[in-house]
Amino acid sequence: MAEPNAMVLATVEPSGAPRVRTVLLKGYDRSGLRFFTNYTSRKGRALAGEPRVGAVFPWHPIRRQVVISGRVEYLSDEENDAYFARRPRGSQIGAWASERQSSRVEGRAELDALYAQFDSVWPEGEEIPRPAYWGGFRIRPVEVEFWQGRPDRMHDRFRYLLVGGDPADETWEIDRLSP
Repeated sequence: MAEPNAMVLATVEPSGAPRVRTVLLKGYDRSGLRFFTNYTSRKGRALAGEPRVGAVFPWHPIRRQVVISGRVEYLSDEENDAYFARRPRGSQIGAWASERQSSRVEGRAELDALYAQFDSVWPEGEEIPRPAYWGGFRIRPVEVEFWQGRPDRMHDRFRYLLVGGDPADETWEIDRLSP
């Protein structure tokens, strides 16, 4: 399956309108799911203003999906630096070149020129620092639904609902939902 870590992330714009886009899950543990982005992008600004999110992993080829609702929190500088250091050099340069992510550009040539400009700043093999405007978020789930497609639309659906408000408590109510 191509990009099984691709999740469709829904945020709330400052206007109150919903907005969706695909981001890549880059890690998870008991504290939540991690993804990285430009904090000044449209997505980053939306998350700064309204931390409630929804996400879905649409695994259509295997007739499954996972739907998550929760809140985001910023990752620490240590977590951001550690992940950034593991990224391929081209992706690191791309983070610098896309400082104005989500803003209008005149064309591909402008993007390529920005990339070339930052590529020349750090010679091959030199450590590239993480831009201050780039980092990660952790989604702390409060609800997770697992869906398995079945014949005749009689799908299996299981919802895990956090009771008490803290994922660290590990108190989840599990329900089977009608298809």
